[in-house]
Amino acid sequence: MGIPTDTPAVPVVLACSGLDPTGGAGLAADLEAIASQGCHAAPVATALTVQSTARALGFEPVAPGMLVEQVRAVLEDMPVAAVKIGMVGTRTAAECLHTALAEHPELPVVLDPVLAAGGGGALAEPGLEEALRALLVPLATVVTPNGSEALRLVPEADSPEAAALALLEAGAEYVLLTGGDAGGPEVVNRLYGGRRLLETFRWERLPGAFHGSGCTLAAALAGLLAQGREVFGAAHQAQQYTHEALRAAYRAGGGQRIPNRLFWAREERP
Repeated sequence: MGIPTDTPAVPVVLACSGLDPTGGAGLAADLEAIASQGCHAAPVATALTVQSTARALGFEPVAPGMLVEQVRAVLEDMPVAAVKIGMVGTRTAAECLHTALAEHPELPVVLDPVLAAGGGGALAEPGLEEALRALLVPLATVVTPNGSEALRLVPEADSPEAAALALLEAGAEYVLLTGGDAGGPEVVNRLYGGRRLLETFRWERLPGAFHGSGCTLAAALAGLLAQGREVFGAAHQAQQYTHEALRAAYRAGGGQRIPNRLFWAREERP
């Protein structure tokens, strides 16, 4: 066996995240968002979670050996073109991912630093922020925190913007700071790189709350990078895709709405 020498028709994205039984976030979101960019998702479970569309109730991390074996099995067998990391859960899992991915520095990595569910409830053990910053941020092509996640990763920062710049100093190539958790009539996202603000993106704030919006954005971005897109164009296109998925969101449970990541497949055709 081994990685085939011919170029695959469908780029492969290694997606490492938790399994959400509602299908709204985590690996289920990754599969749909990555497929929507024309890529094949290779899902690696970091944890099993207990969640509803309203909140996270608990999680059980995957055994470290099993996590490393999952990642290496995919990397040794498939021509992975990009990596998306979502929920990590524990410091041990962060160490495992660092060990496995440090062997492949050529791969673009999108890190979505999941620390809690959108509706509430922890999805990380205490102290994971430090491990993410030390072990995974330096491997990241793009880190995609919202404002509160950025401040948790950089507690000494006095603003999300300052935290984004500190994440660049910590080794990230780019930071896409999202503003979905802030107020106002618009969602303002900012792309940082080269020690400065590169671009500000403004989107209409849609009513309601969504389960899996951050997963959708990061996974779509990873898929676009796997297709060979440069970061700026991929960041804009991933936001546009996510906005449309949120606009078409549906209510499947009693809590937050789920982004319709396959909205494009349900549109009427002539």
